[in-house]
Amino acid sequence: MTTAVSQTARPVDGTSGPQDFGTFDYVIAGGGTAGCVLANRLSADPGVRVLLLEAGGKDDWIWIRIPIGYLKCIGNPRTDWCYRTEPEPGLNGRSISYARGKVLGGCSSINGMLYLRGQAADYDNWANITGDARWNWDSVLPVFRQSEDHWRGADPAHGSGGEWRVEQQRLHWDLLDRYVEAAVQAGIPRNDDYNRGDNFGIGRFEVNQKKGLRWNAARGFLRPVQHRPNLTVLTDALIDRVLLDGRSARGVEFLQGGVRYRVQARAETLLTAGAIGSPAILQRSGLGPAGLLQEAGVPLVHDLPGVGANLQDHLQLRMIFKVQGITTLNQRAASLWGRAMMGLEYALRRSGPLAMSPSQLGGFFRSAPDVATPDLEFHVQPLSLDRFGEPLHAFPAFTASVCHLRPESRGHVRIRNRDPASAPRIAPCYLSTAGDQAVAVRALRLTRNVAAQAALAPYQPEEYLPGPAASTDAQLTRAAGDIGTTIFHPVGTCAMGRADDPQAVTDSELRVRGIAGLRVIDASVMPVITSGNTNAPTIMIAERGATLILAARN
Repeated sequence: MTTAVSQTARPVDGTSGPQDFGTFDYVIAGGGTAGCVLANRLSADPGVRVLLLEAGGKDDWIWIRIPIGYLKCIGNPRTDWCYRTEPEPGLNGRSISYARGKVLGGCSSINGMLYLRGQAADYDNWANITGDARWNWDSVLPVFRQSEDHWRGADPAHGSGGEWRVEQQRLHWDLLDRYVEAAVQAGIPRNDDYNRGDNFGIGRFEVNQKKGLRWNAARGFLRPVQHRPNLTVLTDALIDRVLLDGRSARGVEFLQGGVRYRVQARAETLLTAGAIGSPAILQRSGLGPAGLLQEAGVPLVHDLPGVGANLQDHLQLRMIFKVQGITTLNQRAASLWGRAMMGLEYALRRSGPLAMSPSQLGGFFRSAPDVATPDLEFHVQPLSLDRFGEPLHAFPAFTASVCHLRPESRGHVRIRNRDPASAPRIAPCYLSTAGDQAVAVRALRLTRNVAAQAALAPYQPEEYLPGPAASTDAQLTRAAGDIGTTIFHPVGTCAMGRADDPQAVTDSELRVRGIAGLRVIDASVMPVITSGNTNAPTIMIAERGATLILAARN
């Protein structure tokens, strides 16, 4: 069991019931972004045996590598858990798809590839919440830099030579240039680097790609070390629960091919299953809100009311504007010739629309003058469609999605029963506060204001969605519920906090409160969501987590 990658578990005995899969120093439960980072860092010590478990398969599908392949990966059970939310009152009763990566590399294998750290104030706030200065901006910036391989090279804000490649996008749209001009006319300055702690402004997103191919966590962190004899990677391994000896974690139980296995952890058990998976595993292990566990038929081990609570996500409001006299992807993809030319451009140069992330242009700005730092994020796309996965519109158009970066609304993740294959109840509770509704109304109006600037006037932008008929606050609140959808940034469900915070699940060293030998290391530990996309912060959390684990070992 020291092979680097194994598709099928091999029990070491033939007894009935859970079969023994052996003993490792560290068992990493979840092969997504954070799990790949930890597998790399912990297995660097040849005297330590590491097991990485992933419920999905390998990341060797061609559509994971081709950037536009996110259209094939999201909503596909081969690579996505294909969750759905509960009906959301704030979305006018709609239940929406809730994609989460189910493949090595996790969400970094299916996401939009955007590299965004958030704002310095986000991390200073984490330090205040946890009482631990190691989470402030000045402390986490070197952690971001250590794993970076940035196209700019090394400077005070960026790293070079690390595992996590960051590049500029390899395509250009005149429409996006005009949108930048319109945003500047609306009072939003240009910003050529969103990752220096202040992301105010508009500019092109940087992406986790390498020469026009997706650069996921498996390729960046796992592939280079998979030859290590002390690292075992097991795919198609569905994690059920943490093995507990009283108040100490001893490993996990998992299922593969209809067989249940137990694996022991000598040092620590590390949950890296994400903001949906990690709280569900804890709850199935008897660690969580007592009432919920009783309802689900799970024996209570430790009452932790915050497990699965504090769910935060960025709700995007997708506004669509028809245009005339300028090219969008809607036209280019409409003809066989156009699609053939896009394919040829990608084959020859690894550039063009097949190399594009879902959003090429972004902007960060304030919803009101009294907001201290930008609380809104634009994602601008030279295309439009009714819903994700449906065909592009027959008319030329662009989409300007806007999301509230620091929502007040808090949701939850709750298991339905003890079955690890049963999807949990996911309730983000979008737009559940008057404050979030007010920001949504302002966001829609501000997006309209940019579209009305002189730079876009020659192309006669005409609002298609939600439509100009929505004008009053009440109408715009209703419209936000109609067009709002996730931008796939769930966090916070195993949040860090101080010892006197009854809702804190983990401490500032990512240890589960009241349970020895167990940490959660993924986006679920964020006490408050970052002001931007969440994949880069998750890598930073995993890097910090690895440092904490190694320090405890020494």
